[in-house]
Amino acid sequence: MLTPSQCRAARALLDWSQQQLAVQSKIGNATIRNFESGRSAPQHATLDVLRRCFETAGVIFIDQNGNGPGVRLRDRQE
Repeated sequence: MLTPSQCRAARALLDWSQQQLAVQSKIGNATIRNFESGRSAPQHATLDVLRRCFETAGVIFIDQNGNGPGVRLRDRQE
């Protein structure tokens, strides 16, 4: 799925504010803010939308591999 820290890291890689993510994903800014701060857990469908939005923008999600989940940018040459 998508963790709050992955969401924050993906935004940082793209240099997006929470508001920019809200606009791109069509998800409320308050939902994103509360998720990233750990105050609430959005529904799975909302997390899927966020993840797809990031992936479309070039973010690759790295699953748990012993060191925890992470993110990186896709090579522009792929």
